[in-house]
Amino acid sequence: MQLDHDEDDGRLGFGSCWKTEKRYVCRNVADCGAFFVVVVVVALTKRHLRRIMDSSVTLGRLELGRAAVSPGTRLNGPGARERSAQQQQQHAGPRAGPLGCVPLSHQVAGHKYGVDKVGILQHPDGTVLKQLQPPPRGPRELQFYSMVYAKDCCDPCLLELQQHLPKYYSTWSSPDSPTELYLKLEDVTRRFQKPCIMDVKIGQRSYDPFASQEKREQQIRKYPLMEEIGFLVLGMRVYNVGLDSFDTYDQHYGRGLVKDTIKDGLCKFFYNGDLLRRDVITASIAKVQSILRWFEKQSQLNFYASSLLFVYEGLPLTPVEKSSTRSLQKNEGVLEYNNNIEQSLSTMYSLHKKSCMQNHHPSKQDNSAWHGLTELDAGEQETEEMPAEVEVRMIDFAHVFPSEVPDHGYIYGLRNLLKVLQQILDD
Repeated sequence: MQLDHDEDDGRLGFGSCWKTEKRYVCRNVADCGAFFVVVVVVALTKRHLRRIMDSSVTLGRLELGRAAVSPGTRLNGPGARERSAQQQQQHAGPRAGPLGCVPLSHQVAGHKYGVDKVGILQHPDGTVLKQLQPPPRGPRELQFYSMVYAKDCCDPCLLELQQHLPKYYSTWSSPDSPTELYLKLEDVTRRFQKPCIMDVKIGQRSYDPFASQEKREQQIRKYPLMEEIGFLVLGMRVYNVGLDSFDTYDQHYGRGLVKDTIKDGLCKFFYNGDLLRRDVITASIAKVQSILRWFEKQSQLNFYASSLLFVYEGLPLTPVEKSSTRSLQKNEGVLEYNNNIEQSLSTMYSLHKKSCMQNHHPSKQDNSAWHGLTELDAGEQETEEMPAEVEVRMIDFAHVFPSEVPDHGYIYGLRNLLKVLQQILDD
């Protein structure tokens, strides 16, 4: 029996491999019956059909895979898995928190809820919830807040410290997850319409005295200049007036700042796309100086990996708001002026009486009192410049330890930060 190979090949279209196998079959079954030939051909046909179908499915999967991966995305490498997880998170949107809480939308640094398990939430009542970190960091921070805000606290040092911290209300937990504790804290940004925020880590070391050698080396690698500069910008968001949007800078931006660029890098926080907010810089300097004074006179606590949170209003005042603010300041200035006059007159009368009794000419102290009166008008004129709405608060206390000496590392960082802020203001 003779098979027409070319006709079969043209009809089935499977190529030379199939044609070769048919010839092999024909030669070996030439003396057999037609039935056996048909059975063998059908069996071979099924086997090759299955191979081709499997190959087609495989090719189809590869094509689908290529279509799903955007250009430029690597399918391998150490960061591929992390990027994939981040992309999934972005597509899924922010993860919902317990009992109507949502991730803090304006967080500029630290662990973020939904990306990291431990993060910051916004409570419906306007407070923020900071999830307690694993031991020993979480319990240590809870102990710090509980100590400073204890109802029976009578330590003048701690009572003064309260004004530099977010208000602490209590711990909080959801009924659905009672074991997950949160610190319930004041949202320092709540009163601002367009809050510009900066998180600056302060100190010469970002690891505590009990950190392992591995942890120390890890922190030093992150920012080798910490000991020299004394602070690190962890993140910023700045309102751009012209674009009506926020410019954001993450921790990588801060770590890229060196001694020669730290001033310009920090300056970006005070530039709103139109002008440099010198009023904000001035107010920030005053608040940082107040924190520095507290540190210079206390020697019972040392802070590591702690930050200052800067917040100011990015939305410019309207003409009506400017006018009302000036009027309010003028009234306050008049009251202060009258009080100063009354106190100064009383002081001068006492000095004059003392001078007459001792029968000598007025001293330098007397002259300084009189000179102070002549400067009141100048002081009143200075109040015409409206103060900026600025908050500077200390945050992050998972590495606070009792001490018997001043916190020299934190003091060093504050002084260097003030030096840079003053340079920005003077330029």
